[in-house]
Amino acid sequence: MPTVWKIDPVHTHVQFSARHMMVSNVKGVFAKSSGTVTLDEGDFTQSKVEVDIDAASLDTREPQRDNHLRSADFLEVEKFPLLTFRSTRIEPAGEGFTMTGDLTIHGVTRPVQLAVEAPGPVAKDPWGGTRRGFEAAGELSRKDFGLVYNQALETGGVLVGDKVKLALEVELVQQ
Repeated sequence: MPTVWKIDPVHTHVQFSARHMMVSNVKGVFAKSSGTVTLDEGDFTQSKVEVDIDAASLDTREPQRDNHLRSADFLEVEKFPLLTFRSTRIEPAGEGFTMTGDLTIHGVTRPVQLAVEAPGPVAKDPWGGTRRGFEAAGELSRKDFGLVYNQALETGGVLVGDKVKLALEVELVQQ
């Protein structure tokens, strides 16, 4: 029997990283997310995931860079306030799962795959709620989502790498 769980936004972290000037990684988080997971305990592959991420909640700990990432050069948060993910398929993969879904960024929807660790144990919180956690990781090409802004460097290469790595730590509360 499927159970419905809500994402606990206080205990959920949506992290990303991308190469900067081909020498280091810029890391950041989206501080605000919400969503629902419908878990089929008997057959996890039949579960469904729906997540909304507030694009303006982006934080790389550098206000000038954050404002640029929110601008029309990148996420254009005024026009596209949400990043969304809707799972389409979940398959066993080793000790975990591969979750495929439709990710929408900047008004462009593309399929992405996330490696999902096996679900964590169920835990009771001090307020009578039931919780459980998941971790997932993946990567995407920002150009696939129309995020093509860049600047050539004098020494060769570009200012911002195309590949963006994602790491999600999600805590759920059973409804």
